[in-house]
Amino acid sequence: MCDMRESADVVVVGAGVQGASLAFHLAQRGTKVLVLERQSVAAGATGRSSGFVRMHYDLRSDAELAWASFPYFQRWSELVGDGDCGFVQTGFLQLVTTDLEANLRANVAMHREMGIETRVVDAGVVADLVPGAITDDVAAAAFEPLSGYADPSGTAAGFLAAARRHGARFMSGCRAVSIDLQGDAVVGVTTERGSFATPIVVDVAGAWAGEVARTAGVDVPVQAWRHDTAYFGLPDGRGADFPIVIDEMNEIYFRPEGHETMLVGLEGGNEIGGSPDRPMAGLHSGAVEDMIARVCRRVPWMEEGTLRTMHGGQDGITPDQHAILGAAGPDGFYLACGFSGTGFKTAPAVGLCLTELILDGVASTVDISAYGLERFAEGRALVGDHPYGALWR
Repeated sequence: MCDMRESADVVVVGAGVQGASLAFHLAQRGTKVLVLERQSVAAGATGRSSGFVRMHYDLRSDAELAWASFPYFQRWSELVGDGDCGFVQTGFLQLVTTDLEANLRANVAMHREMGIETRVVDAGVVADLVPGAITDDVAAAAFEPLSGYADPSGTAAGFLAAARRHGARFMSGCRAVSIDLQGDAVVGVTTERGSFATPIVVDVAGAWAGEVARTAGVDVPVQAWRHDTAYFGLPDGRGADFPIVIDEMNEIYFRPEGHETMLVGLEGGNEIGGSPDRPMAGLHSGAVEDMIARVCRRVPWMEEGTLRTMHGGQDGITPDQHAILGAAGPDGFYLACGFSGTGFKTAPAVGLCLTELILDGVASTVDISAYGLERFAEGRALVGDHPYGALWR
């Protein structure tokens, strides 16, 4: 047990990749950080993430956060130093039909203006990049040759190890019960293992973020969101020589996993709402058959693949499917939640930007002001200038 004599400059609630990144950046600047985690490192959304590292978004600020994060995955040992993020460069493809081709071209132009290596390719190039793919319905695709995937749990563990090397403290199995206030200011956190004094709390609790925020008197529109993924063994004679593919037409995505496996995820049929504490149900046979049918429409050779394992993941989702970042409610209370299943690739930059906001008063790496909680009350949903529509359906 502990009491209020134990203190920290900042308490981070949640040890997924976002919380671990924030702890690293804060501790790197000499801040006394305490990370509280109800279970263990990467036990929530991070541990079930598909691990994409790509920059293609229809919202400029999302692309900017992903682009500012990219060097961390490429130069992990230099910029972080502990653990291994496990980055694998595969390339990335975003496929669209004719109705979204103009939007894709505009988004690629925006990304190129930012310095991202990307280009528009036609169906023939897609067929070359994904051997054996059916591309009759592909009007165009965005191709990022430098993108790939990384190990989400390893990334979170590495960030946290580096944070601890810089002096951060980590407590697992320590659920935050309430944010303690004095007047309209944060003064501490009460947990199942005692209380801690702090003037600043950052709610990075994933699907539990709304529950934590309510104890500070803050209403956050974050619901639990569940998403199905599976791993399939590649057919004999098929190598993992294909990029990450987001297939808008079939509402599916897939990527290689190692040398003999394909990870597949559904974009449609997601479960939104309900308690984040309810047990995670396994994929039912109908969902698996649907997943197989959808991926085989794009790559028919996967009909000879074999199911290896499957699981559901959980994150917090917002009404516009974009994160909530910044100060909210009482003085000293900050939000970093509602990443809506796409937060892994932006975690390095989000942690850096929040550190700048907390310590310097403004985020200078990327302007994150549009991600504030107040946008929902003000009717300012985050939507790209050339949108593709909701990712999760």
